[in-house]
Amino acid sequence: MSGTDALIFGLVVALRLLIPLGILRYPLPAIIAALVIDAADQTIFQQTTNIDLEEFNYQGYDKALDIYYLAIAYIATFRNWRSGPAVLIAAGLWYYRLVGVTLFELTQWRPLLILFPNTFEYFFIFMAAVRLQWDDRKLSARTVAAAAAAIWVFIKLPQEYWIHIAQLDFTDFVKEDLLGSVGTASWGDAFGTRPVVALLMAVIVVAALAVAVVVWRRLPSADYPLTFDADNIPEAKAVDPSLPTHWGQGLGEKILLISLTVIIFSQALETDAAVWRLTVAVTVIVASNAVLTQWLRRDRGAWTSTARAFGATLVLNIAIYVGLGILVSTEGRDDITAAVLLLLLTLIVTLFDRYRSARGDLTVDDVHDLVRAVRHRPRTA
Repeated sequence: MSGTDALIFGLVVALRLLIPLGILRYPLPAIIAALVIDAADQTIFQQTTNIDLEEFNYQGYDKALDIYYLAIAYIATFRNWRSGPAVLIAAGLWYYRLVGVTLFELTQWRPLLILFPNTFEYFFIFMAAVRLQWDDRKLSARTVAAAAAAIWVFIKLPQEYWIHIAQLDFTDFVKEDLLGSVGTASWGDAFGTRPVVALLMAVIVVAALAVAVVVWRRLPSADYPLTFDADNIPEAKAVDPSLPTHWGQGLGEKILLISLTVIIFSQALETDAAVWRLTVAVTVIVASNAVLTQWLRRDRGAWTSTARAFGATLVLNIAIYVGLGILVSTEGRDDITAAVLLLLLTLIVTLFDRYRSARGDLTVDDVHDLVRAVRHRPRTA
């Protein structure tokens, strides 16, 4: 890898690591930016470098980074959202997809990606768009559920089929099937092959934008001025990380979240660790992190600094990783892959611990209340 190639590679990976952190405060622009860099990264490498992506197993890192930014989006829901039904639906969609991806990584059976579509991502974008000017609590449970169902059926199922079953590339489809050119042609040459089709595509885009403007103008009056900053929304959630909480609060969910995430990471990055070993290791790490979190909370100054909490947690996780050499095989261990796993794991755990208490615990009664609300059946005493 030349110096230029290494620089470009490092910049792209840095963007994929840093941009998702903005989702916590700037949900809509940050998640769209994460989507764009996710879609463009391999094209950037292919057109500007001589890097052999297969040699680096970049596809595995790509999958891991996808789960990473979606995990941060999930954490952002209980940092920012105030609609109980929306938070509950988001949690259901997130864990449903996470289970599906885990099963796919373990079996490589592609239909699982259609059975467990990534509806959470676009549902998050929908809610982030709503929250630009409107109080999300004004959305009824029925409206929120209908939006999630519509995204699932009309957007994600066709998209998952296109990507994972048909395995079609959008760029090649447009250039070859619609414009009658070749996939390697420039966009200017491709549009010049069938100018009538290119003109029709432009008309469709303009028409779609016009419809969007009309719909936007017909929306209810705004509850507050347009803002992309979640902290500028009136009555935004105030998260006080110094509040005393028991070390076990949310521990079960955190173990589930991190276990599934690490299994996906390990499979995508082609490590040889057994699933049961990873699960045991994660349980030890997460429980230890929870104890550390409780200890840090005794010192308000230590915990209110996310950087300090991250640093302390990272040091602990590295120590545990070294100490768990018996559980996680050290023979032929890839320290670079281990470093990536520990970094992403520590970021997710730190953010989860910082904002988890803002959501509160979801219970079976919450699910029943949502179902009753969707069916317009008030809860009886």
